Amino acid sequence: MNQKTEDTNMLQPPARANVLGIGISAICMDQAVKLTDGLLQSGGKGYICVTGVHGVMEAQNDPVLKDILNKSFLTTPDGMPTVWVGRYHGRNMKRVYGPDFMIEFCTHSVKRGYRHFLYGGRAGVAERLQRSLEDRIPGIQIVGWYTPPFRPLIAEELTRLQQIIREAKPHVIWVGLSTPKQEHFMAEYLGELDVQLMVGVGAAFDIHTGAIKDAPQWIKNSGLQWAHRLTQDYRRLWKRYLINNPIFLWKIFCQLTRFRKYPIND
Repeated sequence: MNQKTEDTNMLQPPARANVLGIGISAICMDQAVKLTDGLLQSGGKGYICVTGVHGVMEAQNDPVLKDILNKSFLTTPDGMPTVWVGRYHGRNMKRVYGPDFMIEFCTHSVKRGYRHFLYGGRAGVAERLQRSLEDRIPGIQIVGWYTPPFRPLIAEELTRLQQIIREAKPHVIWVGLSTPKQEHFMAEYLGELDVQLMVGVGAAFDIHTGAIKDAPQWIKNSGLQWAHRLTQDYRRLWKRYLINNPIFLWKIFCQLTRFRKYPIND
Protein backbone atom coordinates (compact mmCIF):
# COMPACT_ATOMS: atom_id res chain seq x y z
CA MET A 1 0.00 0.00 0.00
CA ASN A 2 1.49 3.34 -0.99
CA GLN A 3 1.47 6.42 1.26
CA LYS A 4 -1.31 8.17 -0.66
CA THR A 5 -3.64 5.17 -0.38
CA GLU A 6 -2.87 4.81 3.33
CA ASP A 7 -3.57 8.50 3.95
CA THR A 8 -6.90 8.21 2.09
CA ASN A 9 -7.88 5.19 4.18
CA MET A 10 -7.12 7.11 7.35
CA LEU A 11 -9.86 9.59 6.40
CA GLN A 12 -12.48 6.88 6.04
CA PRO A 13 -14.71 6.31 9.09
CA PRO A 14 -13.93 2.95 10.69
CA ALA A 15 -16.48 0.18 11.17
CA ARG A 16 -18.40 0.25 14.43
CA ALA A 17 -19.31 -2.52 16.83
CA ASN A 18 -22.87 -2.44 18.16
CA VAL A 19 -22.78 -2.36 21.98
CA LEU A 20 -26.38 -1.96 23.18
CA GLY A 21 -27.16 0.37 20.29
CA ILE A 22 -23.97 2.42 20.63
CA GLY A 23 -21.57 2.25 17.69
CA ILE A 24 -18.11 1.78 19.19
CA SER A 25 -15.34 2.45 16.67
CA ALA A 26 -13.46 -0.76 15.83
CA ILE A 27 -9.95 0.66 16.15
CA CYS A 28 -6.70 0.41 18.08
CA MET A 29 -4.59 3.23 19.54
CA ASP A 30 -2.42 3.64 16.46
CA GLN A 31 -5.50 3.91 14.22
CA ALA A 32 -7.12 6.41 16.58
CA VAL A 33 -4.05 8.67 16.40
CA LYS A 34 -3.80 8.38 12.60
CA LEU A 35 -7.51 9.00 12.04
CA THR A 36 -7.44 12.03 14.33
CA ASP A 37 -4.38 13.38 12.57
CA GLY A 38 -6.11 12.81 9.24
CA LEU A 39 -9.12 14.83 10.34
CA LEU A 40 -6.96 17.80 11.32
CA GLN A 41 -4.76 17.59 8.23
CA SER A 42 -7.82 17.55 5.96
CA GLY A 43 -9.31 20.64 7.63
CA GLY A 44 -12.24 18.64 9.00
CA LYS A 45 -14.23 19.28 12.14
CA GLY A 46 -15.63 16.83 14.68
CA TYR A 47 -15.63 15.45 18.20
CA ILE A 48 -14.33 12.24 19.76
CA CYS A 49 -16.00 10.37 22.59
CA VAL A 50 -14.09 7.84 24.71
CA THR A 51 -16.80 5.48 25.85
CA GLY A 52 -16.91 2.50 28.17
CA VAL A 53 -19.70 0.79 30.07
CA HIS A 54 -20.68 3.97 31.89
CA GLY A 55 -21.29 5.92 28.69
CA VAL A 56 -23.15 3.02 27.08
CA MET A 57 -25.43 2.70 30.10
CA GLU A 58 -26.08 6.45 30.36
CA ALA A 59 -27.20 6.37 26.73
CA GLN A 60 -29.80 3.68 27.43
CA ASN A 61 -32.03 6.31 29.04
CA ASP A 62 -30.77 9.34 27.13
CA PRO A 63 -31.65 9.24 23.42
CA VAL A 64 -29.84 12.53 22.83
CA LEU A 65 -26.63 11.08 24.27
CA LYS A 66 -27.07 7.96 22.15
CA ASP A 67 -27.36 10.13 19.06
CA ILE A 68 -24.28 12.14 20.07
CA LEU A 69 -22.20 8.98 20.53
CA ASN A 70 -23.32 7.53 17.23
CA LYS A 71 -22.65 10.72 15.27
CA SER A 72 -19.14 11.32 16.62
CA PHE A 73 -16.04 11.31 14.45
CA LEU A 74 -14.85 8.47 16.70
CA THR A 75 -16.36 6.75 19.71
CA THR A 76 -13.37 4.85 21.05
CA PRO A 77 -13.54 1.62 23.09
CA ASP A 78 -12.53 3.11 26.43
CA GLY A 79 -13.14 -0.08 28.45
CA MET A 80 -12.35 -3.76 27.92
CA PRO A 81 -16.03 -4.90 27.98
CA THR A 82 -16.71 -2.81 24.86
CA VAL A 83 -13.66 -4.40 23.22
CA TRP A 84 -14.82 -7.92 24.11
CA VAL A 85 -18.29 -7.32 22.71
CA GLY A 86 -16.79 -5.90 19.53
CA ARG A 87 -14.51 -8.91 19.11
CA TYR A 88 -17.47 -11.24 19.65
CA HIS A 89 -19.08 -9.50 16.67
CA GLY A 90 -15.93 -10.13 14.63
CA ARG A 91 -14.41 -6.65 14.89
CA ASN A 92 -10.64 -6.32 15.14
CA MET A 93 -10.24 -3.76 17.89
CA LYS A 94 -8.21 -2.92 20.98
CA ARG A 95 -8.81 -0.63 23.91
CA VAL A 96 -8.33 3.10 23.33
CA TYR A 97 -8.32 4.42 26.89
CA GLY A 98 -8.94 8.17 27.16
CA PRO A 99 -5.94 9.17 29.32
CA ASP A 100 -3.60 7.06 27.17
CA PHE A 101 -5.02 8.49 23.95
CA MET A 102 -4.47 12.00 25.28
CA ILE A 103 -0.77 11.30 25.85
CA GLU A 104 -0.33 9.46 22.55
CA PHE A 105 -1.94 12.16 20.45
CA CYS A 106 -0.32 15.05 22.31
CA THR A 107 3.06 13.39 21.74
CA HIS A 108 2.26 12.92 18.04
CA SER A 109 1.10 16.53 17.79
CA VAL A 110 4.53 18.00 18.53
CA LYS A 111 5.89 17.25 15.07
CA ARG A 112 2.68 18.56 13.48
CA GLY A 113 2.65 21.77 15.50
CA TYR A 114 -0.90 21.26 16.73
CA ARG A 115 -2.09 23.60 19.47
CA HIS A 116 -4.09 22.36 22.46
CA PHE A 117 -6.63 23.91 24.83
CA LEU A 118 -7.79 22.42 28.16
CA TYR A 119 -11.44 22.80 29.17
CA GLY A 120 -12.77 21.40 32.43
CA GLY A 121 -11.72 20.17 35.83
CA ARG A 122 -12.06 21.72 39.24
CA ALA A 123 -10.35 25.00 40.09
CA GLY A 124 -6.61 24.69 39.52
CA VAL A 125 -6.73 21.32 37.72
CA ALA A 126 -6.31 22.64 34.17
CA GLU A 127 -3.28 24.72 35.17
CA ARG A 128 -1.66 21.69 36.82
CA LEU A 129 -2.49 19.56 33.81
CA GLN A 130 -0.78 22.07 31.52
CA ARG A 131 2.40 21.92 33.61
CA SER A 132 2.24 18.12 33.76
CA LEU A 133 1.87 17.75 29.99
CA GLU A 134 4.61 20.30 29.28
CA ASP A 135 6.98 18.42 31.59
CA ARG A 136 6.08 15.06 30.08
CA ILE A 137 5.93 16.05 26.40
CA PRO A 138 8.68 18.56 25.46
CA GLY A 139 7.57 20.86 22.66
CA ILE A 140 3.83 20.49 23.22
CA GLN A 141 1.88 23.69 22.54
CA ILE A 142 -0.83 24.30 25.15
CA VAL A 143 -2.31 27.67 24.30
CA GLY A 144 -4.85 28.07 27.09
CA TRP A 145 -7.28 26.60 29.55
CA TYR A 146 -10.73 27.36 30.96
CA THR A 147 -12.36 26.13 34.16
CA PRO A 148 -16.14 26.21 33.63
CA PRO A 149 -18.80 26.47 36.34
CA PHE A 150 -20.68 23.35 37.45
CA ARG A 151 -23.70 24.32 35.36
CA PRO A 152 -24.45 25.21 31.74
CA LEU A 153 -22.68 28.29 30.42
CA ILE A 154 -24.67 31.52 30.42
CA ALA A 155 -24.55 33.82 27.40
CA GLU A 156 -21.81 36.07 28.79
CA GLU A 157 -19.60 33.09 29.66
CA LEU A 158 -20.05 31.57 26.20
CA THR A 159 -19.12 34.88 24.59
CA ARG A 160 -16.00 35.07 26.75
CA LEU A 161 -15.05 31.48 25.93
CA GLN A 162 -15.53 32.13 22.20
CA GLN A 163 -13.18 35.12 22.46
CA ILE A 164 -10.56 33.11 24.35
CA ILE A 165 -10.68 30.30 21.78
CA ARG A 166 -10.60 32.71 18.86
CA GLU A 167 -7.46 34.36 20.24
CA ALA A 168 -5.74 31.11 21.25
CA LYS A 169 -6.43 29.37 17.90
CA PRO A 170 -6.22 25.76 19.17
CA HIS A 171 -6.57 22.77 16.88
CA VAL A 172 -7.87 20.58 19.73
CA ILE A 173 -9.92 21.24 22.84
CA TRP A 174 -9.56 18.50 25.45
CA VAL A 175 -12.78 18.37 27.50
CA GLY A 176 -12.71 16.95 31.03
CA LEU A 177 -16.25 17.21 32.37
CA SER A 178 -17.13 13.51 32.90
CA THR A 179 -19.83 11.60 31.05
CA PRO A 180 -22.46 12.59 29.93
CA LYS A 181 -21.74 16.31 30.48
CA GLN A 182 -18.72 16.38 28.20
CA GLU A 183 -20.52 14.65 25.32
CA HIS A 184 -23.44 17.06 25.48
CA PHE A 185 -21.02 19.99 25.69
CA MET A 186 -19.04 18.91 22.63
CA ALA A 187 -22.11 18.29 20.48
CA GLU A 188 -23.69 21.60 21.50
CA TYR A 189 -20.66 23.87 21.21
CA LEU A 190 -18.50 22.40 18.44
CA GLY A 191 -20.24 24.65 15.95
CA GLU A 192 -20.02 27.65 18.30
CA LEU A 193 -16.27 27.56 18.84
CA ASP A 194 -13.43 28.21 16.38
CA VAL A 195 -11.76 24.81 16.71
CA GLN A 196 -11.50 21.72 14.55
CA LEU A 197 -11.66 19.00 17.16
CA MET A 198 -13.00 18.35 20.65
CA VAL A 199 -12.09 15.24 22.62
CA GLY A 200 -13.95 14.25 25.80
CA VAL A 201 -11.47 12.51 28.09
CA GLY A 202 -13.21 12.66 31.48
CA ALA A 203 -10.94 11.44 34.27
CA ALA A 204 -7.76 12.09 32.25
CA PHE A 205 -7.49 15.55 33.82
CA ASP A 206 -7.38 14.08 37.34
CA ILE A 207 -5.24 11.08 36.38
CA HIS A 208 -2.54 13.14 34.70
CA THR A 209 -2.41 15.58 37.63
CA GLY A 210 -2.24 12.81 40.22
CA ALA A 211 -5.64 13.43 41.82
CA ILE A 212 -6.66 9.91 40.80
CA LYS A 213 -4.26 6.97 40.71
CA ASP A 214 -4.26 5.10 37.44
CA ALA A 215 -4.66 1.34 37.59
CA PRO A 216 -1.82 -1.11 36.88
CA GLN A 217 -1.84 -2.50 33.35
CA TRP A 218 -2.91 -5.99 34.43
CA ILE A 219 -6.03 -4.55 36.08
CA LYS A 220 -6.82 -2.59 32.92
CA ASN A 221 -6.40 -5.69 30.76
CA SER A 222 -8.61 -7.78 33.04
CA GLY A 223 -11.57 -5.41 32.77
CA LEU A 224 -11.47 -4.65 36.50
CA GLN A 225 -10.41 -1.01 36.33
CA TRP A 226 -13.86 -0.05 37.61
CA ALA A 227 -13.04 -1.76 40.93
CA HIS A 228 -9.78 0.17 41.19
CA ARG A 229 -11.67 3.45 40.63
CA LEU A 230 -14.37 2.43 43.09
CA THR A 231 -11.87 2.04 45.93
CA GLN A 232 -10.74 5.65 45.39
CA ASP A 233 -14.16 7.33 45.17
CA TYR A 234 -16.78 4.98 46.58
CA ARG A 235 -19.36 7.62 47.55
CA ARG A 236 -19.58 9.06 44.05
CA LEU A 237 -19.10 5.92 41.97
CA TRP A 238 -20.86 3.12 43.84
CA LYS A 239 -24.13 3.50 41.93
CA ARG A 240 -22.37 3.74 38.58
CA TYR A 241 -20.56 0.45 39.06
CA LEU A 242 -22.51 -1.68 41.54
CA ILE A 243 -25.87 -1.07 39.88
CA ASN A 244 -25.06 -0.28 36.25
CA ASN A 245 -22.48 -3.03 35.71
CA PRO A 246 -24.85 -5.95 36.46
CA ILE A 247 -27.54 -4.33 34.30
CA PHE A 248 -25.00 -3.96 31.50
CA LEU A 249 -24.13 -7.66 31.72
CA TRP A 250 -27.81 -8.65 31.55
CA LYS A 251 -28.48 -6.40 28.58
CA ILE A 252 -25.38 -7.66 26.76
CA PHE A 253 -26.54 -11.24 27.37
CA CYS A 254 -29.89 -10.35 25.83
CA GLN A 255 -28.20 -8.71 22.85
CA LEU A 256 -25.72 -11.52 22.18
CA THR A 257 -28.39 -14.23 22.49
CA ARG A 258 -30.66 -12.13 20.24
CA PHE A 259 -33.33 -12.13 22.93
CA ARG A 260 -33.52 -8.38 22.39
CA LYS A 261 -32.29 -6.11 19.62
CA TYR A 262 -30.49 -2.83 20.23
CA PRO A 263 -30.35 -1.01 16.88
CA ILE A 264 -27.79 1.77 16.41
CA ASN A 265 -30.20 3.72 14.25
CA ASP A 266 -33.72 3.80 15.73
